[in-house]
Amino acid sequence: MRHHQSVNRVVLDNGITIVFAENPVADLVAGRIFLKKAGSCWDSPAKVGLSHLLATVIMKGTQYRSSLEIAETVESIGASLGADAASDYWLISLKTVVADFPEILALAAEILRYPTFPKAEVELEKRLVLQSIRSQQEQPFNVAFNQLRQSMYADHPYGSSILGTEESVSTLTQQDVVEYHQAYFRPDNLVISLSGRLSLETAVNLINDIFGSWEIPHRSLIAPTLPVLNAQPYPRVTAQETQQSIIMLGYLGAGVKSEDYAPLKLLSTYLGNGLSSRLFVELREKRGLAYDVSAFYPTRLGSSQFVMYMGTAPDNTAIAVEGLKTEAERLCQQTLVKYELTAAKNKLLGQYALGKQTNGEIAHLFGWYETLGLGLPFDSDFQEQVSQVTAADAQRVAQTYLQSPYLSLVGPEDKVEIFR
Repeated sequence: MRHHQSVNRVVLDNGITIVFAENPVADLVAGRIFLKKAGSCWDSPAKVGLSHLLATVIMKGTQYRSSLEIAETVESIGASLGADAASDYWLISLKTVVADFPEILALAAEILRYPTFPKAEVELEKRLVLQSIRSQQEQPFNVAFNQLRQSMYADHPYGSSILGTEESVSTLTQQDVVEYHQAYFRPDNLVISLSGRLSLETAVNLINDIFGSWEIPHRSLIAPTLPVLNAQPYPRVTAQETQQSIIMLGYLGAGVKSEDYAPLKLLSTYLGNGLSSRLFVELREKRGLAYDVSAFYPTRLGSSQFVMYMGTAPDNTAIAVEGLKTEAERLCQQTLVKYELTAAKNKLLGQYALGKQTNGEIAHLFGWYETLGLGLPFDSDFQEQVSQVTAADAQRVAQTYLQSPYLSLVGPEDKVEIFR
């Protein structure tokens, strides 16, 4: 048992890891049940979208209850319960008042262990997923982001939408879902993270009562072999009669376990987070180029992507591409001045603290750190790493990662063709 701030970690005999934060403020408990080895990185290349499809159908019936009975149980006590897939993990989220927590936790266990995946429900959800994929193809931002991802990651799972593709989803079967469930849903792959008005002892006993009989299967978990990333940057352009051109510059960044992670997070905050950010001030306020401009750098186990994007009037497409490139180059050539560095740190650390307000946020964050193999101390380590970043660190990281961008463009033919 390890203790960190007020967050505890306990491992049960069957391999389930419990992460627990006691929070007596409100009469509520929130939980996140993560599968560490699951999510779209564990979908085979031919079955991209399988982990997401499983998340949509797992609530549709168990060996003991129908889809309707599950929904009625959750609604009758005003709780919430849902499943979701991400690139690096898979999870069930729940929230309830303390008195109803044992009932909802038992229902979550039943859904995890004994889902039936009715054939009709699998077919229905497949149709809904295909509709979502098609509707994304009509949204310029999504088109630009998809083509950026594909050019950066090629056949790596990070290169596909979590939903999968029309080709892959239309071939998925109930049997695929059942086999995925059999392969990855096992107690030694679970992290149960809770935050709320319970004692540690109550929480551990309850989880042990409900999940303790689940045995570790004899077969071992087979990790996927992920392709090496070596796609060369070249422009990807889609001509579409849009009101604005969408421009994205992407750079392959570091994963969360790299020492460069905190400096890259800081640069992303400095460049693209909020109305005082560099991109907003320079490209929108001063030059009037952008309807919308930002940067993001998601936290990933593998090489993440550092993305700068802008929506601009089609006539400004070429100037806007140069504007974004110039800002990345400036970070490589000039060090940040002291007040810029301090302001970016304060913003990043302030937003990080604000992201840990609710039971749900606390359960998610600490469960996620455990799932990614970072451990609970990462919470304070990350904040310490951010506060230690120097202007020289920021420039070194910019020079390492922000040199040769992948360019993705969506806009009217006559404005984007010069980039082909």
